[in-house]
Amino acid sequence: MSEPNGFSNFLHEMPLFFKIFGGLILLPMAATFLFFLFKGVRTWNSNNHAEIVRRICTIVDKRTEVWGGTHDSGANTNYYVTFEFEDRARKELYVKASLFGLLAVQDRGELTYQGTRFLDFAREIELDNGSSASL
Repeated sequence: MSEPNGFSNFLHEMPLFFKIFGGLILLPMAATFLFFLFKGVRTWNSNNHAEIVRRICTIVDKRTEVWGGTHDSGANTNYYVTFEFEDRARKELYVKASLFGLLAVQDRGELTYQGTRFLDFAREIELDNGSSASL
């Protein structure tokens, strides 16, 4: 049988302690990666199979979640808006940054969402004659 070469030879000659220690480090990292990968695929699939819902609501809150940003790396921001429906139920949804600034607390309109996925918000505007229209 031929002698292992290159990286195989390096692993073959590595002390058992380092093999076990390396495995104990890599195994939880791989498991965490797979957990979040499957969780994301499950959420995506669930949203795709959910019905598209349109409901009249009012925006009652907005918030941001900033994470990262240590030393030379940039910070990341997630944007969330809380909608309150006519039955007083609330739903908080992630929205894109480009839309977050266009929405204001107390805006009223029709929210369209699918599962946990925000699709659209059509704001109602009050006309001078007291009636309302959607934008």
